[in-house]
Amino acid sequence: MKTLVIGTGLIGGSFALSLSRSPSDYQLGGWDDNPQHLQEALEANLVAKTFSSMEEGIRWAEAIILAVPISAITELLPSLLDCMTEEQFVVDFGSTKSSICSSVRQHKLRHRYLAAHPIAGTEYSGPRAAFATLYESKVMIVCEAEQADAEVLQSFEKMCALSKMKMVYMEADEHDRHLAYISHLSHVVAYSLSHVVLQKEKDGDVILELAGSGLASTVRLAKSSPEMWTPIFLDNKRPLMDGVGELQRSLTRLNDLIRDHDEAAVFEFLKEGRKIRKILE
Repeated sequence: MKTLVIGTGLIGGSFALSLSRSPSDYQLGGWDDNPQHLQEALEANLVAKTFSSMEEGIRWAEAIILAVPISAITELLPSLLDCMTEEQFVVDFGSTKSSICSSVRQHKLRHRYLAAHPIAGTEYSGPRAAFATLYESKVMIVCEAEQADAEVLQSFEKMCALSKMKMVYMEADEHDRHLAYISHLSHVVAYSLSHVVLQKEKDGDVILELAGSGLASTVRLAKSSPEMWTPIFLDNKRPLMDGVGELQRSLTRLNDLIRDHDEAAVFEFLKEGRKIRKILE
């Protein structure tokens, strides 16, 4: 199957690498609006060929993976479907789903589109950050699966099986609500903590000398690409604002307990929060 990956960074590039395990099944092409990324994708063997324009790649492809920031997906997807035929299909990997699905709900080729979100990634970006095992044992969420042709869904499920992913199916609004708390809010915390540390600890050498693994692990997500996370925060703002509100109330509660030197209550607060380890272990 001729598969075009639009966006050859960490997410798109790693998916391409996982498909390259079966070269007899997938011919991999790439397109990126960053020429350097395209060159790096070729050099790293993420894709076998590139194209001078996205339109040229779309004409070549049978399957299209759209792995670009969500602001670009919302803009590109309708026009991309305009260029496609009934023999092609497209899957987007956006981190929010409601606005993307809404943008093509009435399109005549809506049934050739599948809304997906791989729950995988690192704090790094770009083609050189891609690796073949990124998706192993991770979850691929598919939204509004019933809106796509069965053959499209089956083809994509085969790709995900090759990537060794677990499939989960849900509605777009449900996805955005869950991800606001499970993924997006943790990035809010990381960026916010980074701001506090940088404002209060002006000496970078002191941070390097004294910072332990706690700070490093907590702010790791603040290394992530602002180009990717700015549109995610804004697109999913209502569920995310609810999450931020709950976080503020939780922080205020802990702050009050510390202020009052209520040792027993602080202990219970921490003990209650520690219960999440039973879920994540």
